[in-house]
Amino acid sequence: MSDDILLVSRDARGVATVTMNRPEVHNAFDDVLIGRITQAFRELGADDSVRVVVLASKGPSFSAGADLNWMKRMAGYTRDQNVEDALGLAAMCQAIDTCPKPTLALVQGAAFGGGVGLVACCDIAIGTTHAKFMLSEVKLGLIPAVISPYVIRAMGARAARRYFLTAERIDATEAQRLSLLHEVVEDEDDLASTGERMVATLLANGPAAMGAAKALVDAVADRPITDAVIQDTAERIAATRASAEGREGVTAFLEKRKPAWGQGQG
Repeated sequence: MSDDILLVSRDARGVATVTMNRPEVHNAFDDVLIGRITQAFRELGADDSVRVVVLASKGPSFSAGADLNWMKRMAGYTRDQNVEDALGLAAMCQAIDTCPKPTLALVQGAAFGGGVGLVACCDIAIGTTHAKFMLSEVKLGLIPAVISPYVIRAMGARAARRYFLTAERIDATEAQRLSLLHEVVEDEDDLASTGERMVATLLANGPAAMGAAKALVDAVADRPITDAVIQDTAERIAATRASAEGREGVTAFLEKRKPAWGQGQG
């Protein structure tokens, strides 16, 4: 899938790159781009040949959030139309968040409003020193409702109360402290090389195991350690041990060789 506002490419290793391509409006998104991103992540998530998905953008900004023309249209919507529209944004966030493949955001410049949500939905986020974030909705008399589950999960409720209320700009250093970013690099050249290093790290791991590990985090996070949780984790490790990938991984380790999925990697 590829068009002028969203570029999707794949390489021989199974790395798919989804690139927002609206640099003239700082990659602000409207209902059309939202639909394209949703479709891309659903399709890539279902494609067994894809092992890693990178989310990137063209131009000086990662994403300025909502497109102004889209916002003008929304101003005339009925309540039901607004709900339907918001559910489209929610579907995009969910498609990124639940993608069974590792997802990596490469962030340069501004990530404002919904752009923060895009970053928070990805498993790993790397940004340049020039990356900046702002949950700007309250400046417009709005709230960051649809992206809130992902942003709050990333930065925590206490920090979210501050930044949801103040709409302050968050620089790259603070974004890393808040866990919106995992790494900060100097410039876009470093962003590309560090992103490639992270991709190589991910490709060395069992594809199915990474998907199962993502599901494990969701199943265990913020839950009390009950007998049911203990039973669930035991069943999950038993299933992976018995899987073809698990058997191959353990056998390769014992035989001091690369597993089948790592052949040709580094």
